[in-house]
Amino acid sequence: MRYWLMKSEPEEFSIQQLQRRGREPWNGVRNYQARNFLRDDMQIGDGVLFYHSNCPIPGIVGIAEIVSEALPDPSQFDRQSDYFDAKSAPDAPRWLLREVGFKRVLRRTISLDELKQHADALGDFALLRRGNRLSILPVSAPQWQYILQLENHLGAKT
Repeated sequence: MRYWLMKSEPEEFSIQQLQRRGREPWNGVRNYQARNFLRDDMQIGDGVLFYHSNCPIPGIVGIAEIVSEALPDPSQFDRQSDYFDAKSAPDAPRWLLREVGFKRVLRRTISLDELKQHADALGDFALLRRGNRLSILPVSAPQWQYILQLENHLGAKT
């Protein structure tokens, strides 16, 4: 089993929407490294830290899991979509998606600022690397466990 952090802007798609729907295709990924994670590295059953980005308090807000094999992202073929890619062909799709299934909402948001305060314990955590803007990031098993333990703490490290 592997672990991932997947970012979404809550105005576009939130953990609450995933909770209501139960599962959802993670579409619109247009970065080759993130696409390769979807295509080559993710497996059904992998854990996902659901992260709200570009909001007043960015942070980890829930847990999800990968629930499908990699599939062609239909938005790449839709001329009306913001994610349309004229160079992608149905017989050789360039962009893929995975369906993500809801597990639970965290009892509290584990903010980016709080994660930064635990940088030493998290080691080489991709989210905290300078300039890293990928929407999908790998998370090690020790990082996953450490982050989930933070949920039970009061927040910022003293």
